[in-house]
Amino acid sequence: MINRIFVVKKPVFISSNGYLRKIKRRYKVKKAGFSGTLDPFAKGTLIVAFGQYTKLFRFLKKKRKTYKATLWLGAKSDSLDIENFEGVIKTSKIEIDKIITVLNSLLGKIEYIPPKYSAKSINGERAYKLAREGKEVKLQSIESEIFSIKLLNYSHPFISFEIEVSEGSYIRSFGEIIAKNLNTTGVLSSLNRVSEGDFKFENEKALDPLNFLDVDENFYLKDIEDIKLGRKLKREDFKNQDIGTYLIKLEKYFSIIDINDEKVSYFLNRVEL
Repeated sequence: MINRIFVVKKPVFISSNGYLRKIKRRYKVKKAGFSGTLDPFAKGTLIVAFGQYTKLFRFLKKKRKTYKATLWLGAKSDSLDIENFEGVIKTSKIEIDKIITVLNSLLGKIEYIPPKYSAKSINGERAYKLAREGKEVKLQSIESEIFSIKLLNYSHPFISFEIEVSEGSYIRSFGEIIAKNLNTTGVLSSLNRVSEGDFKFENEKALDPLNFLDVDENFYLKDIEDIKLGRKLKREDFKNQDIGTYLIKLEKYFSIIDINDEKVSYFLNRVEL
């Protein structure tokens, strides 16, 4: 079994799952997964893992994401992108200073409704599935954080901007908010994920997972064979006994453990490097 983690650049007009199938065929692997679904119309950074590394996604440094997007002022679409394009209304040119002011007003924490064409679950059904079937979609508001946003270009009616956001954010919704604050409608005509945490596209080169884990290292003070063999562990046998999740490095393997009040347990054990 091949263990590998790397970044691919998903092209436009293909689902993340569809592109993963292409990657699996190219590398001739059966067990593979990805982190951070990109909409079919979007392109860019997609973290892919093979083998045991598919279990690492929850532990990776990927909480902040950076996107470059283009907002088409006056355009209308139920999905807030060009996939369900409905038409365009004429809009007047806007002063650049006003655009910058509106962009800057989004900085910080923001509460909003996700797009109905999203992977949010409603009573066990994906919101986008219900929307495509013409059914009513009612989503709860969510909170995201916008760490930075800047204007890249304005060529009426297109506004291009770069935005850094917290995990789980919907850039299509931010586009809708920007357009509304500019007293018009708007949808995203393009979306490119530049980076996902510390991950950027580098020609699909294999990455060392230990460089990307968002987990503190700990040290086992007894016989390391205990961990290699998956034996029961005691809290007092670790250098750091504080409650938390920790990385334990072995020679050719690593493990991720959890220390809590009651016991020490394995999240992952003997993951091969």
